Amino acid sequence: MDNKKYESPLVTRYCSSEMLFNFSDTNKFTNWRTLWYYLAKAEKELGLRISDEQLGEMKANLANIDFEMAK
Repeated sequence: MDNKKYESPLVTRYCSSEMLFNFSDTNKFTNWRTLWYYLAKAEKELGLRISDEQLGEMKANLANIDFEMAK
């Protein structure tokens, strides 16, 4: 399975490669991780005990998704 491409019976007929990527698992989970990163960054500014090291690790792994492990 290609995680960078949305899977559906209709995609070969009606979707461009850009649209396939927009709805892909890779794009979806990377966007979620990006939102979580910015949420953690804002929570740190509000006083939660989140270290710069933790934020750095989150940022470094935004697109590092192990789909096999997630299965």
